[in-house]
Amino acid sequence: MKKLDNIKRILIANRGEIAIRAIRAIRELGGESIAIYSEADKDSMHVRLADYAICIGKAPSDRSYLNIPSILSAIEISYADAVYPGYGFLAENPNFAAILEKSNIKFIGPRSETIQLTGDKAAARKAAEEADVPIIPGSPPVETLKEALEVADKIGYPVLLKAAAGGGGRGMRVVHSSQELTRLLPVAQREAEANFGDSRVYIEKYIVDPKHIEIQILADEHGNVVYIGDRECSVQRRHQKLLEESPSPFITDEVRKKMGEAAVRFAKHVGFTGAGTVEFIVDREMNFYFIEMNGRIQVEHPVSEMTSGIDLVAWQMLIADGKKLDFTQKDIKNTGHAIEFRINAEDPETFTPNPGPIKELYLPGGFGVRVDTHIYKGYTVPPYYDSLIAKLIVYGKDREEAIIRGKRALTELVVEGIKTTRDFHLKLLDDPEFISGKYTTSLIDNKYLGNKG
Repeated sequence: MKKLDNIKRILIANRGEIAIRAIRAIRELGGESIAIYSEADKDSMHVRLADYAICIGKAPSDRSYLNIPSILSAIEISYADAVYPGYGFLAENPNFAAILEKSNIKFIGPRSETIQLTGDKAAARKAAEEADVPIIPGSPPVETLKEALEVADKIGYPVLLKAAAGGGGRGMRVVHSSQELTRLLPVAQREAEANFGDSRVYIEKYIVDPKHIEIQILADEHGNVVYIGDRECSVQRRHQKLLEESPSPFITDEVRKKMGEAAVRFAKHVGFTGAGTVEFIVDREMNFYFIEMNGRIQVEHPVSEMTSGIDLVAWQMLIADGKKLDFTQKDIKNTGHAIEFRINAEDPETFTPNPGPIKELYLPGGFGVRVDTHIYKGYTVPPYYDSLIAKLIVYGKDREEAIIRGKRALTELVVEGIKTTRDFHLKLLDDPEFISGKYTTSLIDNKYLGNKG
């Protein structure tokens, strides 16, 4: 295994399972890990496992994990020479990355200007068009209702209102008529301003019942870019992913190759470096369209690691250290099938958050089973952060074996004291629509939530 040469002391600007994932990679690469934590996370496992740990503030995110001055202070007193952002929090904050760049602290991710570009959905859409990547018919940000109505009439209803600075499925509204558009445009603009500090919205053609499929890429600082398979992410509730699998059971190898090549073109066009994901929606005829690029590690990255044998988190750090990729596109061979189940501290029927103390815990194991988690018996899940408490990943020689293994592993999983999404996943694995592989992003909202979410 390669070792780190230029960055040695890495501060992890995150919490939970992704912080532990980073600690493990840093240790294997010969570096030192520095954890930060809020007062609510003082008993979190990532604090125990890191080489050093620094409390950065109160429980709320804006007073801890989103508090840039506190994190900068932690960097200074720990003599960190790099920051690993994980996902969420400051992972795609261009201002944070720019401050680190000016301070000669390595941000383990793309450059700040690339984050700025890919984080602006309208600008990313324009870049995709320039890179000859298929885009959904749509518009630049609209300023007035008159302009919005003209765009929607030209595209044809239904259309999708999207926040230009949005992400994670937030800031989106489906509009079926001019009357709805008249009513919802100002609402969408206010929501965009409230959530992202940017009121701009743009309009896209709404693809009915699409598949959500993404391509994992790695890009070093020497111009080498490769794609590492695809991930099917269509099991979603309210645009939030619940289960991911690789490869997609829907698309053909020919379409998969075209999507991968399009993702590489986009990454090269925007000067991307690090580990990133180019996301697409795919219609019933397997036409694919660019949605956005996430310039960070994804929650679902383990399924790509399982099918490719490539440690994506380690390569994020090696790329930041200046290393070249030691493999090319022809060397990448994705085999078998992997499924990731997001185990959330939520009611499995309503998906309502259910934080609290874990009274009993048994994690599954055995051949082809991986669990990424930060929880333990006696740990209290705090109410302040995302409800994800574990990721259960299974691997099989094909999808049928992966599903069977998933049922076995989920049945073994015991988490007492709080409700989790385990039982939802067990139910899903028996769903004929899921088993067929033809399910779309509407499956959960329509079938399990009655589209009431």
